Amino acid sequence: MNKYLLPAAVLLVLGTSSAFAHITLETQEAPVGANYKAVLRVPHGCDGKATTAVRVQIPEGVIAVKPMPKAGWTLQTKKGKYDKSYQLYGQAVTDGVKEVDWSGGSLPDEFYDEFVFRVMLTEGLPVGQKLYFPVVQECDGAADRWIEIPAAGQDEDALENPAPGIKLLPKK
Repeated sequence: MNKYLLPAAVLLVLGTSSAFAHITLETQEAPVGANYKAVLRVPHGCDGKATTAVRVQIPEGVIAVKPMPKAGWTLQTKKGKYDKSYQLYGQAVTDGVKEVDWSGGSLPDEFYDEFVFRVMLTEGLPVGQKLYFPVVQECDGAADRWIEIPAAGQDEDALENPAPGIKLLPKK
């Protein structure tokens, strides 16, 4: 075997495994002014420990949040005031879900699962930019905080614990 082939193969595997190490959203883009089904993909636990809770922060401009219950997990939402009023089917909306929490379950490190919620992406969100949903993943006595949002001009791949995000597309 070529002496350069094995190190290159190792780098390829290591490089691709880090891309799968983060919590991500299944659908990476969505139009503003539309409903969006967010599927958070949880590929592993924290340092080999089972995931016992997943908390996702809902960004401003995302309304009408409806999380999907998961068998064996407790589902809770935290509500609060929005920074401004939004229109939802002709009605003014000034408060709603700001965080979704699934807890009390057990997702062993060697398994993968998804946590799902539906939202409305309001028309005022910035088309062409990314919108981030910071996530805290709790495991038996440990936690991974997928909350880093890149600064303007910063490469998202340079972040150690990037928040999952979607690219905002023009309204259809």
